Amino acid sequence: MTIYLNGDYMPIEEARVPVLDRGFIFGDGVYEVIPVYSRRAFRLTEHLKRLQHSLDGIKLKNPHSENEWGLILNEIIKRNSPEDQYLYLHITRGVAKRDHAFPVPPVAPTVFVLSNPLTTPPADQLQNGIKCITVADNRWLRCDIKAIALLPNVLLRQAAVEAECAEAILIRDDTFLTEGAASNIFAVKNGTLLTPPKDNLMLPGITYDVILELAAANLIPFEVRKVMKTELSGADELLLTSSTKEVLAITSLDGKPVGNGKPGPVFARLHQLYQTFKQDVMRK
Repeated sequence: MTIYLNGDYMPIEEARVPVLDRGFIFGDGVYEVIPVYSRRAFRLTEHLKRLQHSLDGIKLKNPHSENEWGLILNEIIKRNSPEDQYLYLHITRGVAKRDHAFPVPPVAPTVFVLSNPLTTPPADQLQNGIKCITVADNRWLRCDIKAIALLPNVLLRQAAVEAECAEAILIRDDTFLTEGAASNIFAVKNGTLLTPPKDNLMLPGITYDVILELAAANLIPFEVRKVMKTELSGADELLLTSSTKEVLAITSLDGKPVGNGKPGPVFARLHQLYQTFKQDVMRK
């Protein structure tokens, strides 16, 4: 596996980062995840725009232009063998004496890019859906920043694993839905797709955007609004989206079936539309 670290391409076994890197010491950095289909980065411009939003959120200058990022990412794709990959971009504020305040003068950021094989959901998950639990959203108030300090998300996902579920669905103030521990969540009621609006309490998902675009283009009714906790238990369908999971049906929530306990027609329609959209984009 070949990675990129601070201007160099190397085997991952040779990569080294100083212990005083602020990402290691403080979790002071951001990341981005980009799916790659048939050796082409999916929605690269949109992912890099989200990366810029995260960098702006922590007051860290982007180390590369969009064109430079494109060259780096294409080289990483080329140097790794899978046709379908996912790229992990990791940028920290760099190496400096341990002090909570930003280094003065600023130091060079640490830039790391990793490629892993992209495995889409297996057939049994598409056919049967997945199990999820609801948990209290106890994270900070800037969830729109894709920060590397992910301990709350780690613990929330671990709660799902220990409950033998695929994902934890997060409920803020025991009242309303925000997102999943590593995903966006949609509900369906009477044929209408419901999902929370982008704000500081959720990460603005790229797949989330695609799903709403596909719904609008194909006359699937949808509402972007606050979704209450009570609406989840009464939903006809629940859907999960992410860059690596694409679109999945949630068929069990907190040990109870969602709808009839099987993937529903809105999921089937959106999954088919997403696959077609993905193929069309890759052909362009």
